[in-house]
Order: sequence, then structure tokens, then C-alpha cells
Amino acid sequence: MVRLGFIIGFIALLGALLSGLAAYRVHDQELALDRIALARAIDVHASLVQDRLTERELLARVASGLFRAPSVIKPDMLEPLRSAIYAFKTDFVVAGWIARLKPNELTAAKTAIAGAGFPNPTIRSYDDKPIDPAEITQPIDVLLDLEPRSDETKALPGRSYDQDPVRGAMLTRARIEKRSVASDPIPLLRGNGPVGIIVAAPVIPEGATEPAGFVTFSYELASLMLTNDDMSLFSVALRDPRKEGSELVANDQGIVSTRMTAAEAAPSATRTVSFGGRDWQLGYYAKTNSARRAEQTAIIVAAIGFAITAMVCGLFGYVAYNNLRLSREIQVRIGFERRLTAVIDELNHRVKNILAVIQSIVTRTLRHGADIDGARELLIGRIHAMSNVVSLLSESQWQGVKLKGLFEARAIPHADRIAVTGPDIAVSARAAQSLSLLFFELASHSDEGLSLVGKHPHITASWTVTGEGTDEVFHFRWEELNTSEATRRPDSDFGLILLDRVAPEALGGTAKRFFTEASYVYELTAPMETVVDMTERDRTDKISAPVRPAR
Repeated sequence: MVRLGFIIGFIALLGALLSGLAAYRVHDQELALDRIALARAIDVHASLVQDRLTERELLARVASGLFRAPSVIKPDMLEPLRSAIYAFKTDFVVAGWIARLKPNELTAAKTAIAGAGFPNPTIRSYDDKPIDPAEITQPIDVLLDLEPRSDETKALPGRSYDQDPVRGAMLTRARIEKRSVASDPIPLLRGNGPVGIIVAAPVIPEGATEPAGFVTFSYELASLMLTNDDMSLFSVALRDPRKEGSELVANDQGIVSTRMTAAEAAPSATRTVSFGGRDWQLGYYAKTNSARRAEQTAIIVAAIGFAITAMVCGLFGYVAYNNLRLSREIQVRIGFERRLTAVIDELNHRVKNILAVIQSIVTRTLRHGADIDGARELLIGRIHAMSNVVSLLSESQWQGVKLKGLFEARAIPHADRIAVTGPDIAVSARAAQSLSLLFFELASHSDEGLSLVGKHPHITASWTVTGEGTDEVFHFRWEELNTSEATRRPDSDFGLILLDRVAPEALGGTAKRFFTEASYVYELTAPMETVVDMTERDRTDKISAPVRPAR
């Protein structure tokens, strides 16, 4: 047996070493392949984004090169460019002509805007506050024409963007650098519109040094830089140039939102793209954890190796297993016989207790019963109450009985007239026997004749639990309304002993009964630890637990 164990141990050690080595190699290979695939996918996406940005910037440059600023301000100044713009690219949100107007040109600009059919030709600031031409001393940038024209965009011409913190800075930089310039991310069309980027290309007439205006194109940020398909290996985020430590992301519906970046959630890779004379940094976050995936693959390989090793070791250990199984069967047989003896002893104990209670009921009922018929009725009812509680305990495997279950009509007289309220707690077997007899005794004396109002008395049975932990107290109250000492049948000797002494002593509590002006009241107070009696349940659990072999 020792030699067999040595051989099995050697094979198991060798198999574990080989399985671990294979898992290590697979882990490194899977991790390297995932990283290569992710890097290639990121490079392809960044290249596509750069191509897309280059095309859009080229559109702005071509449009500014084709545009000829008129010597006289007139409406529909984008009309010659419309066919060329739509033939090149049509994914822009708004294309606009922003003229750089001198103070003496504002009146003509207002007339041109009105002539083009725009509803609000007033020259005003970017937040729609009218501008007094008399207060203007320097040229200002005013939106005169746009494309497409819709109910939402028609209200925009006439706005001056010099004081706009985003558009104004973009136009100033384009005027100084004399090249196309992109703005910071900004809501388009309205304050809560889609987040996008505006690119402005200055239009400089021949022989001039200052631009006459700017051709602008607005693009949604989601489709411009953050587009991705559901099958990709990563998600894309754009570092927000407006706020350090934040980035812009797009959801499945193309809605862009801002989120703060965390040091522990750094992107898997970053790429830089150029657009509008500035660099934009894209962050790529892997959708799957490559390290975890490699670990899972390595675990599978190791598990297969361990399974093969276990099969080989199992063949050598078959003889030892048979011997061990035989030994365990003998131990289980011995344990089962011991448990069966304990169960029989416990059953004898509980049967003796029940017989003792029934003997006491019979003796007490017949000792002082002058009326044989009445005594027989009480005796049958009390034994029936005991039978009911034993049935309930058997159904719960002597784990206890729900307190409300003791008020069933088959065991309690007039149960349909008893209003029962209180938490449905589970009482122990001993408490259930005492409370079942108590409830029967109270109910059996509640219907003798009529009450004070000529009707059967109304009965309420309620209980509460107060306190916490070991200080919890059980309070029970029985009240027969519209009942007086004259209308209620007197309790028998056995009933008085049960109410005043047996039930309180069995629960370790106290009881009292009294008549009010219109009711009969019985109150019982006992500690919850005797009502629940967890030691009795623990003993039942121990006896009913399955037999396990000794180790």
C-alpha cells in the first residue's frame, strides 16, 4: 500500500508540473495575440478617423477657395457653393458664411438677411441680445447665410460670435493664422443640441491681407471621431480639451457625454489625430480583459491536464478506493444503528409526555365533573386539541408550529368568531401543546347563552413581542367583548388550573384574568426563549440530521 501510494504521488506530481507548464505557455501566447489584435484594430480605427478628418478639413479649404466674397452685401451668398458642397460631403450639420462686417455695413447686412427670408434680421450677440450699431467701433463677425435652411436653423443668421467664448476664439485664431481652425467641442444649433466641432476656413480676397469672412462647417462629434461597431474590441473616448482629467464618450444612440477619468482606469492605448490646426487625443479602452481571458484559457488547459493526471492516478488508486469504501460503509452502518436507537429513545420520551398530558386531562376533567355529558364533551374537545397540535408538529417534523395555526376550526370551538392578530411566530412543541389546550379552554367557555346585547360574544386573540435579544417578551391577550361574569359560563376546575398555573408555568411566565365593564380578559406574559425553545429544535435537528461516516 505504501509503494502504491508513492507511485500515485509521483505520477500526480509529474502531471501537475506538465499541466502548469502548458498553462503558462498558453497564457503568454493568448496574451500576446490579444495585444497584437487590439493594437492593429486601434491603428486601423485611428487611420480611418484621420482620413475622415482630413476630408472634412479639405472640404472647408476648397469651399473657402471657391468662395468669392461680394463687394456688396447681398442675400444667398452660399448659393454658388451649394452644389459643390453637397457633391463633396453631406454629413455636416450646418454650413455657414460668417462675414466680417464694419460698423457702417451692419444696416446693409440687416437688409440682406431680411431679403433672404430669415425671420430675425436684427444684428445681435450670440445669446440673441440686440447690438446697437452706434456702439460698434471695430469689425464684427456676423452669420449671414447657412445651409441647410430649416425651422431650427433659420433663426441663427444675424448673430455675432465675437463674444462667444468658443466660436469667437476659433474665428480669432483663424483670422490670425489665416488657415482653417477647429473649435472646442460645443453643443450645435441650441444649448442642449448634439455635441460637435466647428471648423472655420478664412476667405481672403485677392490682394487683401485680412479675411472678408469665414466659411464654417459643423460636425457631430460622435460620427466624426467616436463611431465604432458593436463587434469591435474597444470603445473610443476623446480627451476633452476644455477640462483636464475629463473625456468625451458616445453611447449607442450617438449621444455624447462627459466623464471624469480615473488613474486606475487608464486607456489601453492612445492615438493622436490632427484636425483644424490642432491635435486631438483619442483613448481606446479594451472591451474585454485580455489578462483575464488568457488566465481563463490557461485555467482550462491546466484543468484538462489535471483531469488526465487524475484519471491516471485513479487507475492506480482503484484498489485503495475499494478498501476505503468498504470501511466507510461499515462506519455508516454503525452510525445509522446508533441514530436509530437515539430516535427510538426520543420517540418514547415524547410519547410518554403526550400520554402524561392526556392522563392529566382525563383525570382533571372527570374528577370534578358532576355532569357526565358535559365532562365527556370537554374531554373529547381537549383530546381533539391535543391531537391537532400533534398533527401540526408531525407535519413540521417537530420543528415547531405557527401560532396562527393553533386557531384552526377543527380544534378550536367558534374559531370563525375569533379575530386573530399578531406576528405569525413559530412556537416550540412544548409551548404549542400548552397554548393549544389554553386556547381550547378559553374558547369552550365563550358561548354559554347570549351576551349583554343579546348576541354571541365577539372574541379577539392578539399577541405581540417586545424587547430585543434575550430580553424579548411574549404578550398574549384574549378578550370576549359584550361579556360579563353573569353571562359567561364559569371555568371548570381543570380550566382554572390550566389558565392560572399550568400554562404560565409551562412557559415560565405569568397570567391573569379579569372582567371589565363589558368584556372578559385573559392575559399571558412569558419570555420568548421559552416560547420558542431553540434547544428543543436543536435536539430535533441533531436527531434528523443525515448519518455521516466518521473521519
